[in-house]
Amino acid sequence: MHYHIWTSGCQMNVADSQRVAAGLERLGYLPTKRAKDADVILLNTCVVRQQPEDKAVGRINQLKRVKARHPERVLAVMGCFVGVKSPVSLQKRFPWVDLFLPPSDPTDLWAYLAEHAELAEAQTLIADAEARRLALGRTDTILPPSEAGQTPTAYLPIVLGCSHACTYCVIPYRRGVERSRPVAVIVAEAEQLVAQGVKELTLLGQIVDRYGYDLPEFAGAEETPLVTLLYRLHEIEGLQRLRFLTSHPHWMKDDLLRAVAALPKVCEHIEVPIQAGDDEILTQMRRGYTVADYRRLVARIRELIPNVSIATDIIVGFPGETEEQFQHTYELLEELRLDKAHIARYSARPLTVATRTLEDALSHEEKERRRRVLDDLQSRILAAKNARYLGETVEILVAGYQERKNRWYGRTRTDRLVFFESAGDWLGQLAQIKITWAGPWSLVGEKS
Repeated sequence: MHYHIWTSGCQMNVADSQRVAAGLERLGYLPTKRAKDADVILLNTCVVRQQPEDKAVGRINQLKRVKARHPERVLAVMGCFVGVKSPVSLQKRFPWVDLFLPPSDPTDLWAYLAEHAELAEAQTLIADAEARRLALGRTDTILPPSEAGQTPTAYLPIVLGCSHACTYCVIPYRRGVERSRPVAVIVAEAEQLVAQGVKELTLLGQIVDRYGYDLPEFAGAEETPLVTLLYRLHEIEGLQRLRFLTSHPHWMKDDLLRAVAALPKVCEHIEVPIQAGDDEILTQMRRGYTVADYRRLVARIRELIPNVSIATDIIVGFPGETEEQFQHTYELLEELRLDKAHIARYSARPLTVATRTLEDALSHEEKERRRRVLDDLQSRILAAKNARYLGETVEILVAGYQERKNRWYGRTRTDRLVFFESAGDWLGQLAQIKITWAGPWSLVGEKS
């Protein structure tokens, strides 16, 4: 028996897919890279923009022929394409799909396999999933055995859903309201991941700094709940690095920044989106801060965390964005000289306030032009910043091997990608690399 999982979109989907893979391997399935060879096929989908949604629809349609030839095979679709509400319309649109699963919840897949494949062990997976949902302090398998010891880095969701409702964002409608997971459950899962060979954990949340505010255990607490969680996770023996994303400017407090500076395992890397460099656009987006607020936050981060790197997200072509407003974003990015910028074209999403109330008048071509202009600027900024690493020695956690170029790769604590050639097995090890070449998107060096 074999399974195939196709994953699109965010790190949360990657974490969800790993958990499903772990369950399938527990049932006796083995991974295969080809969907046509699999007995169970799972498509884990993203709809944050139109392009990934189109890819998901394309994949579902491609598999119609596989199901026609092999009706006994199981085809399941999971993630934001399905969302948290009833998938009746999807069942009518894609009748060859056996199951539509909400984000982060494979329970119906286990029930289906228990009934149709007569796999008794699937009942245990159902119980594990229910215990996880009810936060009973019990954890199911996270990494599939085929990846244990081969995956030095892993994602660990700590906040599911989102209640902020930025006007452009479909996530609250697809992943539901914000729900934090209890500290004890997160720590138990982190310990299991470390036991499976993970050396670096990235804590995930749509607004990760909001972790814990909805939990009774943090009622009345003066300290940011994420700080408490970081200190607990920091104690895990064998864990070498901790990261968290994505932050929100309004919720990033000084005690969290001080914790990053104080805890040796927490990497000096902050992801905090600006989204736009114009106050009027930020108001239309319902982001809850001004450009001046963001500028002060960047200065505060750099003041409290030595040698920090800061990443941001930017949306170009938001409805009504003028050329002048776009230039404000350009000027802010040029001024702040951040270490990474994820730049995306605005894409109208169903149900969102922006789609319902604002006219998306800019052409695709103009949005793409603005994206390229910012991308070119960021490339020049990073080329200059990374050039400073030439001749320097950096520490990386080796995450994998690039077969095509016969070289290892990993990331610095500040999230810079580094390649190097060396004999032996470096997977999962901390390596000291002297940088011999620097580009805007990666560094190359030699083992020192």
